[in-house]
Amino acid sequence: MAEAWLRPVWAEIDLGALRRNVGRICRKVAPALVCAVVKADAYGHGAVAVAGAAIKGGAHWLAVAMVEEGLELRKSGISSPILLLSEPDPDAMDEAVAYDLIPTLYTHEGLNSIRRAARARSLPNAPTVVQLKVDTGMHRVGADPKEVLSLAQAVEDERLLALGGLWTHLAVADEPSGEPFTKEQIQRFQAVVDDLKSHGIVPPMLHVANSAGALAYPGSRYGMVRCGIAMYGYPPVPVQERFEPVMALKARVSYVHEVPAGEGVSYGLRWRAPVTTLVAVVPAGYADGVARKLGMTGGSVLIAGKRRPLAGTVTMDQIVVDCGAGSSVSRGEEVVLIGTQAGEQITAEEWAVKLDTISYEVLCGIGPRVPRVIVDSDDPSRAAPRTRACCGGSAHAGTPE
Repeated sequence: MAEAWLRPVWAEIDLGALRRNVGRICRKVAPALVCAVVKADAYGHGAVAVAGAAIKGGAHWLAVAMVEEGLELRKSGISSPILLLSEPDPDAMDEAVAYDLIPTLYTHEGLNSIRRAARARSLPNAPTVVQLKVDTGMHRVGADPKEVLSLAQAVEDERLLALGGLWTHLAVADEPSGEPFTKEQIQRFQAVVDDLKSHGIVPPMLHVANSAGALAYPGSRYGMVRCGIAMYGYPPVPVQERFEPVMALKARVSYVHEVPAGEGVSYGLRWRAPVTTLVAVVPAGYADGVARKLGMTGGSVLIAGKRRPLAGTVTMDQIVVDCGAGSSVSRGEEVVLIGTQAGEQITAEEWAVKLDTISYEVLCGIGPRVPRVIVDSDDPSRAAPRTRACCGGSAHAGTPE
């Protein structure tokens, strides 16, 4: 990663903020356990460092989307339970079992695959734990409620497998009009739970709630909640608690020059200087996750504690910022694209509104060529390092907390 520091662009990941967010969630949902969702490289924050911080913050479980993501955590030394949120491909089941990941199942094909993998492992005194997912109305993945009993019975009948849990996913818990359907999903889930119980099957872990469910629907909490976006500082529903954004995206001005009144800037010349003005070039673009149209939908950055509007189309590697007539902005000054500077703040949610998307996509979109720098607001010794290029040489969110 050292080469990346030759370009002054970086993302600061505040593990102190993340731990505090997890703690807030834990207190809110107790006695339910918290499962920290760290798929997609922890929504772009760095899965290994975030997983370690989440566990220290009070989370008991972790969840990922793919076997590869689980292997990364295991190889880093993380031993907490790791749930695979989707049924693994048959070719990936052996790895899932070998690394003690907990697969989600919702098809008999998946059940047969995990059965083969468990038999190949052949540890009769340590059965492979699986969880079942039921589709209660989102219609993405999950077993039809009518099929859950047969899947559960098949797991119970296989001595090398153990049923560790049953769960579902809420589709509209984060929408103001979503209450009726969310409650219906919870009722459908409970009906499946009751049906299993009537046949003598009681999964030891039940979970329904995502971030929105955990914060807004107490009836969805059951034994565990799966929290992603709230953990990263962006609760998807109104809350009284103060959640803190964990990621800040920063850069430094690489070039400044004056643009005469009436001249156009960037591709398409869609923005023209209303008066002679100073513009600053910042070396971050859409290859780094700064959406191309942000410059034409009111996007801005912070320089010297002031909002400065983007001037024209975002390009692959650079943005241009209108600093205003007579500005004293100079090369090397810190630029905050997402984050706080001198009391002003720009959030991923603000970007999402301007881009007609959601904060999840903004965070996940910060590209891999942007180095992640670990900071910790609880530990001043872990401030962002600084070197001649920008802020550090090899600090990276690739080590456990």
